[in-house]
Amino acid sequence: MLHHLSLGVRDLAASGAFYDAALGALGYRRVFEDDTAIGYGLVDDEDLLCLKLRDDAAAPGPGFHLAFSAPTRTAVQEFHRAALQAGGHDNGPAGLRPDYGDRYYAAFVIDPDGHRIEAVTKQVQP
Repeated sequence: MLHHLSLGVRDLAASGAFYDAALGALGYRRVFEDDTAIGYGLVDDEDLLCLKLRDDAAAPGPGFHLAFSAPTRTAVQEFHRAALQAGGHDNGPAGLRPDYGDRYYAAFVIDPDGHRIEAVTKQVQP
């Protein structure tokens, strides 16, 4: 359904470092960049998430968050660790979330601009 999603950021270098670490833990990478944007995905020039430099960027309000697919529980744990180390804020450590299902394993962080993001897997193995 979605081709890509863009997030406005106030400091492209800081946000790029954050998303390099957090998304790198999930197997995603920079697929393009220029002076005002960085795209992340799996294939060159085919971004799934784009960071756009905007002086007036503001995160959406309560109720919005962006969930990234993780291949394993270990990747969810690494996402959380890497995101915090790269300047994110904890919004829920890696663990099972039985309210969302028996196998729903996720971690939640807030990026440097206040966007709420999650990594999730339903895989049983680590």
